[in-house]
Formats: sequence, C-alpha cells, structure tokens
Amino acid sequence: MERYDVAIVGGGIAGLTAAVLASKAGKRVVVIEKQNRLGGRAMTNRKEGAYFNLGGHALYKGDAYETFREFGCSLQGGEPSIDAFGIWNGKLSVLPTSVSSLLASPLLSWRGKLEFASWLMKFPKMDTRNYDGISLRDWIEGNIKDPMVRHVFYSLLRTASYGMAPDLQAAGPVLRGLASAMQGVIYLDEGWGALVRELQEKASREGASFLTGTNAASVLHELGAVTGVVLDDGSSISAEHVIVASSPAVAYKLVPQADATALRVWKEQSIEITSACLDVALRKLPMPNQQFVYGIDRPIFLTNQSRAARLSDDGAQVVCLIKYQGAGSNPEKDLKELEETLDLVQPGWRGELVAKQYLPKITVCHDFLHVRGRVHPGPNVPEISGLYVAGEWASHGELLVDAATASAKRAVRHMLGSGIGEGNSRNGHRVVI
Repeated sequence: MERYDVAIVGGGIAGLTAAVLASKAGKRVVVIEKQNRLGGRAMTNRKEGAYFNLGGHALYKGDAYETFREFGCSLQGGEPSIDAFGIWNGKLSVLPTSVSSLLASPLLSWRGKLEFASWLMKFPKMDTRNYDGISLRDWIEGNIKDPMVRHVFYSLLRTASYGMAPDLQAAGPVLRGLASAMQGVIYLDEGWGALVRELQEKASREGASFLTGTNAASVLHELGAVTGVVLDDGSSISAEHVIVASSPAVAYKLVPQADATALRVWKEQSIEITSACLDVALRKLPMPNQQFVYGIDRPIFLTNQSRAARLSDDGAQVVCLIKYQGAGSNPEKDLKELEETLDLVQPGWRGELVAKQYLPKITVCHDFLHVRGRVHPGPNVPEISGLYVAGEWASHGELLVDAATASAKRAVRHMLGSGIGEGNSRNGHRVVI
C-alpha cells in the first residue's frame, strides 16, 4: 500500500491548485485522475494546428488569476479588445462597452444611455454581497428602469457567469463576475492546456505524484476519519487526508455511508449549468471588425479569441461560440442556431474553415450559489475528519474557475489547521445567511 499525506481525487484546476499548495506545505501528495491527461474541463484539444478549449474559457482578474500569479505561472496571452456588437431582432448593432460605443450605439435611447453609464460607474464600488440572497432577475427588474438596458444587462451577466438561470442565480456572485470582467480578461496562448502543464510542472517540482488513467473507486474511512482511497484495480492508497476535486455527485458516490454526511445535502441542492459550444478555426475572418458579439434577444455569445492569443500554429483565427442552455437542450437545433449566428457575424465562414469542434452539452459548473441553496459546500466534510471537497461547485460566492481555486485553497488551509472557523460556519461548512 502506497502511503501519502494527501490524496487528491481529480486532476482539474481545483485538484492541481490543491496539489501545488499541499506540496509546498511539505505534504506528500498524489493526484488521482481517471482520464489519461490532466486538466478536466481545462484541457485543450489540438486539431489541424488549432487549439480548442473545451468550451469558452476566459481568465478574469479574480481569485484564479491572483492564485496563478502567486504560483509564478507565465499566463502567456493577451487582453482582447472590448469593442462589441449585439444581436437584436436578427441584426448586428454596436453594443455599449465604452464611452464612444455608448454614444454610437443605436440600441439605447438617450435616457437609457444615461442609466447604462451610471451603472458602469457604480459597479466597481458596489458591495455586491448585499445581493447574495436575491435572484439575478429580482435584482435586474428591481434596479434597472429602462427595458432595453435590462436586456443588455441580462446579456452581459449571462456571459459573465456562463449561465442562463436568472430566476435561480444569486445576484451577488454574478454581479461580482461582471465587475471582474470589466477589469480585464485574458485569453491564453495555446489555450488552457498550457496553464494545466505549468500547474502540473509546479506541483511535480514540489514533490507531488500523479496517477493518470486511474479511477478512484471509493474513499476509505473508519471511526469518523479518512484512511485512504481504493482504486478500481483493487489496490489502495493510504492517506490521512483526501480532497475530492470532482463533482458533488461523484463525491457522494465515492464515500461509503455518504447519506449520513453533508455530501448528501450538497448533492441534492446542486443544480448543473450546461452550454453548447462551437469552435471553428478559419483561415481568415470574412468580416474582421466583427469579432466580439453578444446575443441580446438570444442566449448566444461569440468571440474571436485569436484577437488576443496565439491559438493556432499557422495564423488561423479561432472563433468560439456558446449557447447558454436552460432546462433543456437539442444538439441539432443548438448547432443550427450557432452556425446561423456565424452566418450573420462572419458570412462566408464555411469557405475559410480549417477545423471545427462541437460540444453539444458541456458542463459549465456542477453547482452555483443559487436562491434555493441551503449551505455553501466545504471545505471539509464535517462528519469525516480528513475529508475535503474542492471544485467550481464548492463555491462560497465565487464563480467558475475562481471558485475552483478558492475552494482548493480553503480545503488546504483547513487541512493545515489554519482555515477552521473562517466565515460564517456551522460544523465546518459555511451557512447561507
């Protein structure tokens, strides 16, 4: 039996962040990843010389950005132009993202432009935690007067959160996401796979080990304390601490007697957000000025990430389109809608096509802070000493990759004994107030 201080189940961003931190703290760490390569949804596929992320990926200047900088990651890439268009009634119009575009946009009346400008000035100073307990729809309908300004904000906030659930999403985190996006966004050269490689290298240099292509079957625990992990082949790993950096459903399934723990509550309260994603590599853009487009009356977003990052070996332009999905999805219909959006924004794109990737339904997040939520998951499972959770779903108010890194840091701090009692907590996990 291999012996480690910490076993981390899941080699995505949360698991890799936890591996770096725990290894730096002097712990003997092993990361167990069921796929043959690390990264989870941060993997990048290379096709015909183009680098395709698994769906839309942008690095906001939030917790993840600061964490990666602290690790010394290079974060090679660039900040894209924010000059944007909006789709309304089947037509493209300038979207207000700056003073000049606000004045030029035909989408808003003068009264609407004044209200929109006022909100843009308010956002950096807002205490958005005041709105953690109300839905995004309630915030928008209760605070924004002009109907068209409301439509534009729904569109911007969809993209900031990568989700379309305004009746469920707590307003505070989504507003914080938009505030972070307004500070600048980074697209990474060669996609997020380059970041994954750096995180693995940094964890390896600190002494962490990696088992890829290896599936964890269950988490061992006796007398209320973790003892290790059993693998699918029947072998086992001894560990005093286990961090499950996977979904709430997987965490629940891995732990025997999970019904008697907070894992059951976290699984039952979780609500998954998904999207359909189409990526294309084009030899050139038929309409080079139309690279950043929000759907205002449709839940679609388009961005040419190559305008800021190197995402091909031969100069091809890698364009990403996202359809934010609600309760249902139809793969053929979603693809048709995404391709029709490309026809509108980049007419003639099929003649320039080099490579294509379509993901009909990819998980954006396994859970988020929503108005039905009862507790913030983690960092520890209070009924089992030495067991922790991390991932974008284990949010205490962060979004997406920021939640992944923040939850990993909480888990490691708690494991090291320095995070116990942080925040509003009961039995080791924060409570929604």
